[in-house]
Amino acid sequence: MAKVLVVTSGKGGVGKTTSTAALGAALASQGKNVVVVDFDVGLRNLDLVMGAERRVVYDLINVVQGDAKLAQALIRDKRCETLHLLPASQTRDKDNLTQEGVAKVMDELREKFDWVICDSPAGIERGATLAMRHADAAIIVTNPEVSSVRDSDRIIGLLDSKTLKAEAGERMDKHLLLTRYDPIRAERGDMLKVDDVLEILSIPLLGIVPESQDVLRASNLGSPVTLCEPQSAPARAYFDAARRLEGAELPVVIPSERKGFLGKLFGRRAA
Repeated sequence: MAKVLVVTSGKGGVGKTTSTAALGAALASQGKNVVVVDFDVGLRNLDLVMGAERRVVYDLINVVQGDAKLAQALIRDKRCETLHLLPASQTRDKDNLTQEGVAKVMDELREKFDWVICDSPAGIERGATLAMRHADAAIIVTNPEVSSVRDSDRIIGLLDSKTLKAEAGERMDKHLLLTRYDPIRAERGDMLKVDDVLEILSIPLLGIVPESQDVLRASNLGSPVTLCEPQSAPARAYFDAARRLEGAELPVVIPSERKGFLGKLFGRRAA
């Protein structure tokens, strides 16, 4: 039975989709059977990041509405045979997502995979709440900026009230993934430091992904950074985050000011 993970945020442009692809590829490279699901109906970017945009025939809406079977819509990654994509629709509206239809699809995915990773649209509208509704755990992706952190705090509130776990009186595990971190700018006070973000959000830290052109380059090439640039600093951060999701006890490393090296170990307990 799969573990369902939602990758979410309050603010757009923080790296949810690239993080979904990178973590999915990292878990798949460890031998796990993984599917990444795009809930961003109407925009649909996960297929671009995965390099599968030309292979989309059926999508999540088609499966939800019964126009196609799940097996017809799933796209197997060419580089990693245990990694799959369920794309979103680019022409439909989020109102086409029904609670009953999404629940049926999620039940099918749980039976087929080890990990189901849902790429949520930003914000608090219907697509976002449906993406998180069936999750067993959540990754809140946040940039070290005040507006991003504030909006993430709102998302934490939704996770604690709008999910099936919340309705059952159960606690959802929440993990913080801090992306686009630049230690030089943080030291200058141009962005929040890690301690500042943790103090505001008060959830366990899953990983810190440094600001890097490698992530943008990989996305433009249609490949998760963990497959395209596996030795890069961002890829190493995602691989470590994936191992923590699997239960490994690893210290979280804060990127240092020296390019190409990882700095001091961050003393708090990882997620």
